[in-house]
Amino acid sequence: QVQLAESGGGLVQAGGSLRLSCSASGRTFSMGWCRQAPGKEREFVAAIGWSGSSTYSTDSVKGRFTISRDNAKNTVYLQMNSLKPEDTAVYYCAAGSVLSTTPSLYAFWGQGTQVTVSS
Repeated sequence: QVQLAESGGGLVQAGGSLRLSCSASGRTFSMGWCRQAPGKEREFVAAIGWSGSSTYSTDSVKGRFTISRDNAKNTVYLQMNSLKPEDTAVYYCAAGSVLSTTPSLYAFWGQGTQVTVSS
């Protein structure tokens, strides 16, 4: 069982930046971030494999968000730049054995951290 704890969410103005962190209680293979806005389904944002050489991100965040990891700290990061009001959501960290863009394929989830972008 892997436990995940997110941090770094908050309120930011449009155009601003935030960095989310997710610490894992143990070694993980693939890690990712998903988000869920009110009234919407949870959607994939970005994912990264064990070595960090393989990354995926959804089209709406490409060029703005960067996922990275520090395996020595069992931590994954999501650097979010040029934030837009439509990025407002609860952001969840996920971990699993498969590197995927499908949220349901991740076995472990954090509690989520709120990101609010004001216009």
